[in-house]
Amino acid sequence: MSNRQAAPTPRPAEPASLLGAAADFQHLDPHSIVRQALRYATRPLLSTNFRPRAAALLHLVTRIVPDIPVVWVDSGYNTPATYRFAEEVTQRLNLNLKVYTPLVSSARRTAVLGGVPGLDDPGHEAFTQEVKLEPFERALRELAPDLWFTGIRAEQTDFRKTLGVVSRGPFGTTRVAPFFALTGLDLEDYLYEHDLPDNDDYFDPTKVLERRECGLQNLGSGI
Repeated sequence: MSNRQAAPTPRPAEPASLLGAAADFQHLDPHSIVRQALRYATRPLLSTNFRPRAAALLHLVTRIVPDIPVVWVDSGYNTPATYRFAEEVTQRLNLNLKVYTPLVSSARRTAVLGGVPGLDDPGHEAFTQEVKLEPFERALRELAPDLWFTGIRAEQTDFRKTLGVVSRGPFGTTRVAPFFALTGLDLEDYLYEHDLPDNDDYFDPTKVLERRECGLQNLGSGI
């Protein structure tokens, strides 16, 4: 009778990249999504716009990575309430906030070009590029992240629904959406559970309509 022990069953190899492991994230809770994603990253970044319920993602991620760079593209057209909310949340969560602004101020643009063009104005696309997309692209070039945490959710737009929890982002990043499967009510519950402030007075001049894409999430998507 042989005394030889059976060889242990080899463990499946871990995917070499976050994108390669994307399917493993679909059924994880938000906290686990953040922790798992960080295993593949050395330079994570978190973006925010201080919109309604934005404090939920800021709280979730910074409780795990307190010093993560938090990028805010301040177009110069935010409501006074949004600026006060941004200050409150930054102080309360001790955010490592990195503010990026357009190369042309809102005051100068209003004086020279007449302010915010309407959605049917041919100049609206250039306006969006100047006040939102260019500053964000500049942030990515300067900070060179390999992981981008974003607050997008599947229920927001048909396009976002196609992205999944993990998707390819711009400038060599991998985009991760911890709240992808959650609803707005879920986020309100999160804010209540953690006694977090909220901002109900928010306006994005590059989107105008709630379910319209401004182009930020299209960066790196091939569209």
